[in-house]
Amino acid sequence: MPGQGLPLRVATLLTGLLECLGFAGVLFGWASLVFVFKKEHYFEELCEPDARLMGNATGMEDCKAQDERFSLIFTLASFMNNFMTFPTGFIFDRFKTTVARLIAIFLYTSATLIIAFISAGSAMLLFLAMPMLSVGGILFLMTNLQVGNLFGKHRSTIITLYNGAFDSSSAVFLIIKLLYENGISLRASFLFLSVCSVWHVGRTFLLMPRGHIPYPLPPNYSYGLCSGTGTREKKETAKSKELDLQAKEFLPPKEEIPGPGQLDEPHSFKSSVFSLRFAGHLVWLSVIQLWHYLFIGTLNSLLTNLASGDRALVSSYTNAFAITQFFGMLCAPWNGLLMDRLKQKYQKEARKTGSSASVAALSAAVPSLALTSLLCLGFAICASVPVLPLQYGTFVLQVISRSFLYGGNAAFLTLAFPSEHFGKLFGLVMALSAIVSLLQFPIFMLIKGPLQNDPFYVNVMLVLVTLLTFAHPVLMYLECRKKATAPAATF
Repeated sequence: MPGQGLPLRVATLLTGLLECLGFAGVLFGWASLVFVFKKEHYFEELCEPDARLMGNATGMEDCKAQDERFSLIFTLASFMNNFMTFPTGFIFDRFKTTVARLIAIFLYTSATLIIAFISAGSAMLLFLAMPMLSVGGILFLMTNLQVGNLFGKHRSTIITLYNGAFDSSSAVFLIIKLLYENGISLRASFLFLSVCSVWHVGRTFLLMPRGHIPYPLPPNYSYGLCSGTGTREKKETAKSKELDLQAKEFLPPKEEIPGPGQLDEPHSFKSSVFSLRFAGHLVWLSVIQLWHYLFIGTLNSLLTNLASGDRALVSSYTNAFAITQFFGMLCAPWNGLLMDRLKQKYQKEARKTGSSASVAALSAAVPSLALTSLLCLGFAICASVPVLPLQYGTFVLQVISRSFLYGGNAAFLTLAFPSEHFGKLFGLVMALSAIVSLLQFPIFMLIKGPLQNDPFYVNVMLVLVTLLTFAHPVLMYLECRKKATAPAATF
């Protein structure tokens, strides 16, 4: 890494981290925002008949219709958060960074302005604003993940760090909730978020590339402030592609850069999509993600039931949940460090045995996949026990599991498939998993309706389904082991 470019790269890294931390994944602080919306009487007209009958002294009666409306908004927004990564992935691959980020800024700013100016009477606009907010946020994340390419051996660590910051950004809605309780209006908070679009625009043109950051990084690569009109960046990008092709042909096995392009699989997008590797990863992501979305989307209702409608207790547990979400940024890098360390270890062993370095790199993802499944299983079991104090443990396991999930997802795709298809594959796997995430609303309706607020049987079923996610790391382990022994058999 040239010394001249180091300050710019560090500035890109830190500002990207701040962007993901402050804006990208705020949707997942939904429980805090729902608390504020209820105090602002959003959709309260749905509760009036029940409220008159119940006369709950706590002032926070369990209103089924209101909870269903908020659950439906979150279901739609979380679905769009994932589903729209497929078309936006194509936009990112085809039209490059600047266009993708300008779209993100437009969507995000429009959403924050809508939320700032709506009231209880126009609360239906949340069905428009929250999906726009989530799509803009995921585009911020997607365009920032490439920053890991600037730092070579620490690529996986930075990718997982950014995903951790994405998770931690859910604490933003906690800050808005606390400000609201101290007299700062919801409108003022969201107008501030809207004004921050100026900062996003400045970062887009000054600290981000016009195109993509290549990997491996060519010598004297420049971008942003140093790229002038962008001509040099284009030349360096073209040169990086040429170097990448040369690397695939001539680099010996001891080079660390083999990357996903040197795997034995065909390099086409279609062959990647229809591989067993992709199918296993899709099931793994979809099941674990469904658990997280269902938990976040129904948390306010869950806490209200467990706290018997005590507003102060619900507020306290909601704050605790949001605070634990902030620590996702600290949890996620451990997954990246684990993958980077194991990759170096396995590639060192591969050099001694003469086996494929790319297979060794892929093997490093297996412990991460297995650990994420184990964490999700623990979180699912805790969430299934209807004991309020135990939810503190659920919050901790949930944030660790979720930070490992998304960081491991992005890192696995960079290791397991050709890098030129990353945007499309990332978008496709998120889009397909989004379809599965739609199940959260009928599950919520099932719990609220026929099961009469008793989620026990649903939770048991979902815990059993979670066991299926362990098949993915097992299959990957067997595949890597088979490929690692193949050269020995050949020679």
